[in-house]
Amino acid sequence: MTKLFSILAVAVLATTFVSCGPSAEEKAKMEEAAKRAGDSISAALSESLNSAMTEATATDSTATTAVETATTAAEAATKH
Repeated sequence: MTKLFSILAVAVLATTFVSCGPSAEEKAKMEEAAKRAGDSISAALSESLNSAMTEATATDSTATTAVETATTAAEAATKH
């Protein structure tokens, strides 16, 4: 009788461990959620990079205009 209870206990424990893992449907949902999170992060980084590039280009354009203005003023001053 003790052997029977031992075998049943082992069978119950084995069944419990096997059934604890996520199902295929749950795995698919987790992968989909991870993909959406990755896409969201990628989009945010891309937007941030584009914004930084636009800002850097605008700053560079402003600096170029200031240099051109200073050069023109210096040339005008030397002509007089």
